[in-house]
Amino acid sequence: MIKPATQATFDEYLNLTSPLQDLLDGNRRWSAARHAEDPHFFEYLAKQQSPKYLWIGCSDSRVPATQIVDLPPGEIFVQRNVANVVAHSDLNCLSTIQFAVDILKVEHIIIVGHYGCGGIQAVLDERRLGLVDNWLRHVGDVAEKHSSMLATLDVMALRNARLCELNAIEQVTNTCRTTMVMDAWERGQKLSVHAWCYSLDNGHMNDLNMHVDSRAALQPAYENALQRLMRLPAAQQR
Repeated sequence: MIKPATQATFDEYLNLTSPLQDLLDGNRRWSAARHAEDPHFFEYLAKQQSPKYLWIGCSDSRVPATQIVDLPPGEIFVQRNVANVVAHSDLNCLSTIQFAVDILKVEHIIIVGHYGCGGIQAVLDERRLGLVDNWLRHVGDVAEKHSSMLATLDVMALRNARLCELNAIEQVTNTCRTTMVMDAWERGQKLSVHAWCYSLDNGHMNDLNMHVDSRAALQPAYENALQRLMRLPAAQQR
């Protein structure tokens, strides 16, 4: 007769077989620390998910959503991809937006780019990386649309920063034009869409002054955000 596995025997099994034991050990330490801080932490976390925010950010491992805004697990619903793109053909991202807006009833969608983004840099360098080049074509379109603004910046780091900002702003417009967001506004649901850029150099978040809370507010907010970028040198944005 097969005996039921206990947690101890399961952990013993993992110790013998897992090539990722360092991560599993880290998980146990983290779990123990959270439980020591708050014995009811996991009980509360398991019972509900009611975040106010949907974070659409880059896949970069240096930009963890909840940590850099000092929020605990359960407060932010997250979608990530290379260069924080919102494409109308991407069912993964669209499904996340739909679930966040229609089911979780988030109040804010934040498009978060980050300065020094490798995907952005690949576009500026016109460098071939493989299959991801097709995905980065969306960012290439943003670069072409704003080529005159980018051409005024001689230093590549500043050009990267500016395209990161422009990309976040353009992805807000894409998000606002999805059927899920437009339908939410049509039925009077409270929902705003925002553009941010994060600095790896100092850990600061830069608000790009793109805040849209209705269909009518989209174009004025877009024009406002672009005018602000044109007034200030890229170095001041960071």
